[in-house]
Amino acid sequence: MYSALMTTSMQRSPELMNRDDTALVVVDAQEKLMPHVANAEHVTWNIRRLLEGAQTLTVPLLATEQYPQGLGPTLTKLSDLIPGDIPEKLCFSCRELDQLFTELLPRGVRKLLLCGIEAHVCVQQTALDLIAAGFYVYVAVDAVGSRFALDKEIALKRMEASGATLTTTESALFEWCERAGTPEFKAISQLVRETPPQ
Repeated sequence: MYSALMTTSMQRSPELMNRDDTALVVVDAQEKLMPHVANAEHVTWNIRRLLEGAQTLTVPLLATEQYPQGLGPTLTKLSDLIPGDIPEKLCFSCRELDQLFTELLPRGVRKLLLCGIEAHVCVQQTALDLIAAGFYVYVAVDAVGSRFALDKEIALKRMEASGATLTTTESALFEWCERAGTPEFKAISQLVRETPPQ
């Protein structure tokens, strides 16, 4: 058995995210709602690190805003890192903006890493709809938030039970990077070494 395993070179697991098959989706990280989210500074910090890592590694970026007339625009420290206009929606799920996702398919992007708020509303509904549409969904648990801890906890359990893969910001950054010894690795290492907010 072991000799058979060694006759072929090992391939990278399809369970891992790669920079060329994954997009980062920032869901509704908006000014008027984020301050009410538990550990908001930590969630925002991790979203920002994911955005900077995605830029460094040329991972496609998508973002949405839920009724910005009422909830305000995306936090400036995040929107400055997101190219172009951020589309708005009224539906809690991002499926209302399905063109954003279908445009990824010709590029071979089938994996989506979700971050943003709130975990139990817009993030969860988006995750379940994307899974139903055939995407592989990952959720950065330290880059999503809700106002109440129980809502986030149950949302993460429900998303995982429905087929989403739970991960963390640091894990995602290193998966995208894949190897050490490159200028990109140095930039990712700097992001990882940052001191978290208190």
